[in-house]
Amino acid sequence: QVQLVESGGGLVQAGGSLRLSCAVSGRTFSSHFMGWFRQAPGKEREFVSAITWGGGSTYVAGSVKGRFTISRDNAKNTVYLQMNELKPEDTAVYYCAAKVGVSDYGWVPSYQYWGQGTQVTVSS
Repeated sequence: QVQLVESGGGLVQAGGSLRLSCAVSGRTFSSHFMGWFRQAPGKEREFVSAITWGGGSTYVAGSVKGRFTISRDNAKNTVYLQMNELKPEDTAVYYCAAKVGVSDYGWVPSYQYWGQGTQVTVSS
């Protein structure tokens, strides 16, 4: 089992920054992908970014490329999402997720574990 707890969400003005954290407990394996997803009201959950737990390879959605950066601190069992140049369209609940294996990292059903989510609201 893997437990995920997100933190760091909040209200920020457009152009501002936030850093989300995802504390991971339980079993972690080098093959686990750690991902961030988001879901805005009335929309489907969408992929934001992902990182391999062991290798440090990262993946990012085109809509946030150049603004969001995923990273991890293995000593702290924590994954981060640094969000810069935030826009009102980034407003959503952000979820941390974990999966085994590297395939389909952008596909919601491929993730076995999910956090409870943290709200990010960007005002214009």
